[in-house]
Amino acid sequence: MSTLLTAWKAAQATLKAAGIDQPSIDARLMLEAATGASRMDILTDPYRELTAQQQAALDDFVAQRARRRPISHILGRKGFWKIMLSVTPDVLTPRPDTEAILDVVLPAFPEHMAFSMLDLGVGSGAILLAILAERPAAKGLGVDTSSEALAVARENAANLDLNDRAAFLRGDWTAGLGDAQFDLVVSNPPYIATDEIETLDPEVRDHEPRLALDGGPDGLDAYRVLAPEILRVLKPGGLFAVEIGHTQSAPVEALFRQAGADQVRTTQDLATRDRVVTGFKNPLETGG
Repeated sequence: MSTLLTAWKAAQATLKAAGIDQPSIDARLMLEAATGASRMDILTDPYRELTAQQQAALDDFVAQRARRRPISHILGRKGFWKIMLSVTPDVLTPRPDTEAILDVVLPAFPEHMAFSMLDLGVGSGAILLAILAERPAAKGLGVDTSSEALAVARENAANLDLNDRAAFLRGDWTAGLGDAQFDLVVSNPPYIATDEIETLDPEVRDHEPRLALDGGPDGLDAYRVLAPEILRVLKPGGLFAVEIGHTQSAPVEALFRQAGADQVRTTQDLATRDRVVTGFKNPLETGG
């Protein structure tokens, strides 16, 4: 019978042989999920034996991961910033790169300031809910074209006790928002060029929703629609932050400047790749 330690080592070896990127971390996460053991248990009680049921669950998880199914889909959850989110194949798995949006946004809004935010293409709710969790006086609206994604986001809001400050709407970007205006607008739109999708890792290419990846022939389709619309729904003086592909800084900045944004700039992620374009709506502007 396997122990926590031998099961972890065996799972790591299988994943490594399958070419998985972080076999040690993935093996530990699956071992924890299969056995109910914590990270600390694995360190302090390594010789605890697995039951036959636990071993079967772990074997199943490892087999799925070896076939390059994303760990977030196997376990049904993923950590993002300081929150834990339910994740399904209907939403993009939140990635650490996207946390760069919070690095930019949070310093712009003091902790107890009341403000309204809009998340366009809300998916699992990652960006919206991570910001609301950090800013107790803020309220937000998440918009997505996928009703399945909205169901996941609503569940995450309820699990995090944020459903009284987060609302969700099915819609195509800003269509249907009328004259509503927001202090902050964020978005992680699809930005991968259509013909590049086939070159992505199998975890992304075969398991993530195409709708959340495909940015059209040059990857910029969503920004062409979003730039003028984001400026329309921002309050004068309001801030926007959009995630970009790491080669898209210049064209995306140009689209927002063209739409009339002020102080447009690009911020890098932790891997020092261009990741977030931000800017403001001119505070002297009166028209919507």
